Amino acid sequence: MQAKSVKNQILSRIYGRGRGWAFSPNDFKPDFTRWEISNSLEDLTNEGKIRRLVRGLYDYPLYSKILEKFVAPDMEQVAHALARKYAWRIQPSGETALNYLGLSNQIESKYLYFSDGKSKKYDILGQELEFKHHAFRDAAILDTNTILVIQAIKAIGEENITPTFLQKLSAKFSASEWLKIQKSGANTTEWIYQIISNIVNELSINND
Repeated sequence: MQAKSVKNQILSRIYGRGRGWAFSPNDFKPDFTRWEISNSLEDLTNEGKIRRLVRGLYDYPLYSKILEKFVAPDMEQVAHALARKYAWRIQPSGETALNYLGLSNQIESKYLYFSDGKSKKYDILGQELEFKHHAFRDAAILDTNTILVIQAIKAIGEENITPTFLQKLSAKFSASEWLKIQKSGANTTEWIYQIISNIVNELSINND
């Protein structure tokens, strides 16, 4: 297989994921050799088609037409790229989940995840990404949307849930996505599951 052909195939996969996707060389195994992947990613970085975030981690950078430049990495994508690379299971902290959902009043300076891997900190182009070791139960690992919703609700706290918060939260996903979240989160804490179910019921009434 010619090196140019490999580079084009890898680039096509990157483009197919869309801007903001973060990845490591592991994401291209076992289809290509380590040498092919390393050289292709180095060439693509030098050509400005991808961006190196830290050693062994890259992204297909988001671009702002208004600012006419690449913008900060999508930290959720970065966290999941590292999780894939090291075979970690991860969950965002409550504040990080609120930030991703656009429900936090604070500007996030640090992104915190719980991981069944070792505790570690990364400087991602000036943004801090931290993983704290946590022993997950098997049932604790859910799909991404469900994890975000549960962690965000938990961070707010049962006594602080307001109609305004629920309205903003419900607008983050479609009715079909909420049904999936309800099914996936069936074993979560009862009061959190009740909030999710209330949102599903409200959306169902409004769509009738």
